[in-house]
Amino acid sequence: MIQYEEMKKDHIAPIAQLETLCFSSPWSEKSVASELENPLSLWLVALSDGQVVGYIGSQSVEGESDMMNVAVAPEYRRQGIAEQLVLRLVAALQEKGNHSLALEVRASNGAAIALYEKLGFVQVGLRPNYYRNPKEDALILRKEWTL
Repeated sequence: MIQYEEMKKDHIAPIAQLETLCFSSPWSEKSVASELENPLSLWLVALSDGQVVGYIGSQSVEGESDMMNVAVAPEYRRQGIAEQLVLRLVAALQEKGNHSLALEVRASNGAAIALYEKLGFVQVGLRPNYYRNPKEDALILRKEWTL
């Protein structure tokens, strides 16, 4: 059974390992750790038997939030973990009084785009050549809600 909670200090190293596994330009352990000290940040983790198998991170300013990263370990994908992470992040942000969540996603990442659209995100823009390794455009997606 997967459990969800806010990121803690002992989650930092496993998150950094997942970053390396899942992304071509991963965040360093130091960068992940700095999010614990950032009052604008909210990161959640998905745990299986106490081990980090997924995470999601955000930063918020003036009621608007940006999703920094979301990742699930390859062997745990297609089990609804990413969907739960997004839903739980939105709920936590709503509780904090935020009214929107925006994100960038690779234009070629059809599975992620389909998930975000299912959850009510809409495309509001495009960032040409946003990603490197490989170079690719990012779609800017946004979800708004009323409090």
